[in-house]
Amino acid sequence: MAAEPRRAESSHPPQPARRSESGLPIEPLYGPEALAGWDPAARLGRPGEYPYTRGVYPTMYTGRPWTMRQYAGFGTAAESNARYRQLIAGGGTGLSVAFDLPTQMGYDSDAPLAAGEVGKVGVAVDSVEDMAVLLDGIPLGEVSTSMTINAPAALLLLLYQLVGEAQGVPASALTGTVQNDVLKEYVARGTYIFPPQPSLRLVADVFRYCRAEIPRWNTISISGYHMAEAGADPVQEIAFTLANGIAYVRTAIAAGMAVDDFAPRLSFFFVARTTLLEEVAKFRAARRIWARIMRDGFGARDPRSQMLRFHTQTAGVQLTAQQPEVNLARVTVQALAAVFGGTQSLHTNSYDEAIALPTEKAARLALRTQQVLAHETDVTATVDPFAGSYAVEALTDEVEAAVLALMDRIEEQGGAVAAIEQGFQKAEIERTAYRVQQETDSGARTVVGVNRFRLDTEEPYRPLRVDPAIERRQAARLARLRAERSAGAVTRALDALRRTAEGPENVLPPMKEALAARATVGEVCDALRGVWGTHTPVERF
Repeated sequence: MAAEPRRAESSHPPQPARRSESGLPIEPLYGPEALAGWDPAARLGRPGEYPYTRGVYPTMYTGRPWTMRQYAGFGTAAESNARYRQLIAGGGTGLSVAFDLPTQMGYDSDAPLAAGEVGKVGVAVDSVEDMAVLLDGIPLGEVSTSMTINAPAALLLLLYQLVGEAQGVPASALTGTVQNDVLKEYVARGTYIFPPQPSLRLVADVFRYCRAEIPRWNTISISGYHMAEAGADPVQEIAFTLANGIAYVRTAIAAGMAVDDFAPRLSFFFVARTTLLEEVAKFRAARRIWARIMRDGFGARDPRSQMLRFHTQTAGVQLTAQQPEVNLARVTVQALAAVFGGTQSLHTNSYDEAIALPTEKAARLALRTQQVLAHETDVTATVDPFAGSYAVEALTDEVEAAVLALMDRIEEQGGAVAAIEQGFQKAEIERTAYRVQQETDSGARTVVGVNRFRLDTEEPYRPLRVDPAIERRQAARLARLRAERSAGAVTRALDALRRTAEGPENVLPPMKEALAARATVGEVCDALRGVWGTHTPVERF
């Protein structure tokens, strides 16, 4: 038997560690020394058991795949309804509703501040009539719906309940999620209405209302996604999101609720970037940290209260208008990161979203990406295939340590709300976004099609455009609504809402009465603005 040839020693010098998106070192090679003293029983456990590093359910995707949501909504309620029906017919298992900017800000489509924005980035919903058209023919007792709405989240949830009642679906059968995460609006997006304290009161009122009326509904989706879109790195995304989660838990407890009465319905919303290894580590670290916070910090005993369940959306901020088809590859890698990280539901962005609202074909391809992963690969064959990986477990520990250190800085400032009022999170994110832009401009960070591998001329692309006549049609619908409804009933209902907002009682029951009387979203929000005021941000330099 011939002797095995001796391998020549490498003449290449050792390569320095690369840096992750969060600035953590990623070594060229990991071995057992990376996990010296590491206890898998304590750091991993079993899937579905504390500390949930390996996932919140014992079987994860081996029993059934993640929920495939496709975020959609544009123009009128009727147009969005048609898109929802297409997605469901194409195999989608959950809806994710995008609302236009006026709806997000609590303005009616005919308000002066809504001019030019109606139906542009989502669907315009001004009243219960619009919500009925939006959900026409969709069986609300069978479909889970996620609604990306924050400051006026209570209103849209109640409109959804009213439409369910009209369909004959009891509130106890409704399932879905309302984002309802206003704190991240002060940090990253800006679609807030009221100051932080009354906003937190409204969040707590939703918790209490849903426990009594809509028990299967997820009452909040605490979001890191939008902070990531604003420029937050993975460590900042998790630290700021979990700090906001702590603020919501404290608010609910201060309102008299027991932690295990509301915590099982908390959910989270994160981004998935193309940096697959760090993203997997990020999700694992986040689950472990949240489980410890809830068990040891808040005394939660129900295992469901300790579980960090989350929806993921692929990173829109990483999509490029240049060579948009390349985004199909980016989204696939991002989706894999979310799946390997153990997400409960997933939205894959369409390849053309960096240019305009996605076309029907692009939205279908985005859904097909998830279906290929779920049905043509083996990623659903086993639970948590990265468990025990030298690289991923070491990165998980490093991300966890960095997140905890940043959360400590927030606590030193008095918690998430106090830090927001001082502009801390916003300033940290802006610094990170500036650094990333400098790296891209200098070429230190490669963005395919943007600063490397460019084309001399881009291929023509015909994006989906929103008809500007939508604004006029929505205004006409509002005029008819106001002419046909009982003005006295609306006035009485809004007066009752104002009186409740001035005291400590839950505002959702009188809010529902006003919406049922066909008060508009803008009218209800204006009634609350008159009591609670509006928020003026503080810039931190």
